[in-house]
Amino acid sequence: MWEERAERARREIAALAAAGTGLGELYAAALGLVQQQVPFEQGCWAGVDPGSLVMTSVVNWRDWGVTEEYAARFAETEYAGQEPNRFAELSRRPRPVARISDAPHRDVMRSVRINDILKPLGLEHELRAVFRVDEACWGVGSIFREPGRDFSDREVEFLAAVAATLAAASRIAVRTAHAGRPTVGGPVIVVAGPRGELRAATAAAVAWLAEVEDSAPGRFTMTLHSAVAQAHASSSGTARARMRDARNNWVVLQASRLITGDDPEQMVVTVEPATTHDVASLLLAAYGVTPREQEVCVEVLSGKPTADIAARLYISPHTVHDHLKSVYAKVGVGSRGELVAKLVV
Repeated sequence: MWEERAERARREIAALAAAGTGLGELYAAALGLVQQQVPFEQGCWAGVDPGSLVMTSVVNWRDWGVTEEYAARFAETEYAGQEPNRFAELSRRPRPVARISDAPHRDVMRSVRINDILKPLGLEHELRAVFRVDEACWGVGSIFREPGRDFSDREVEFLAAVAATLAAASRIAVRTAHAGRPTVGGPVIVVAGPRGELRAATAAAVAWLAEVEDSAPGRFTMTLHSAVAQAHASSSGTARARMRDARNNWVVLQASRLITGDDPEQMVVTVEPATTHDVASLLLAAYGVTPREQEVCVEVLSGKPTADIAARLYISPHTVHDHLKSVYAKVGVGSRGELVAKLVV
């Protein structure tokens, strides 16, 4: 019975993606479909940059008054902590779902996420999933229950059964959004404190942030805290994420740890228009193009002829043509010109 319900949910999710539904609307609708079969009190799903797993959009089942403090603590546990079932860890497991009650008891007892963040909100049981396809993660999500009945094995299986469809639908949503008019001019630069709190911003940043907040309240807050937490945890002291701004233009957010000044724990966060390579690499992955095929496409975007591409990549011209034929089929184009036009948005 649950297999039939999962198949029905997969078809409905696929139909939403085929209709060109944006990521936020997709996750809101998919949460509703899951809730019909796996009841929960709260849910939170987020789109992520597959290259960094930084959360770039967040959808909640219902408003739960998330504060700056909550966002900061959650980001710390997710990107810099040693929490059970972190999304980065879960994305590497063969099974894309995890129930907190299945984690080692000692890890649950020490969990900041469970004991200091969720339980004060009246939530105790957690079921997490990563939305992964072709080894790339396009979204993550958690659903929560109040004390009482835990998620059953069948409910875990149901979520696992729709996770791959959610991943495929997520990457379709990434490539179907349309850009609007150019974003605000001037450098968008923010200085953030150790936990991602805003300390200073350029005039252009203030205007850009206001637009993002108006279009999706709280969206940038979680992204900022996620990027800052990941930069703190990174050996390089930096973290990057590609995301859509309020007008659906692709931008790259980068958090970099300062090494001088009164507070070396501060972060400089910049938001810049995404380069052709930034956008193309993300969209190619969203079309299911393999890493080797992506290398060929990057050369095509640079305007190189087949012979030069073959020499640069140490493959034959025939192999270049084979890769391009495969790419054309995946992207839905018939020529190099159409491919460039599809990717350069």
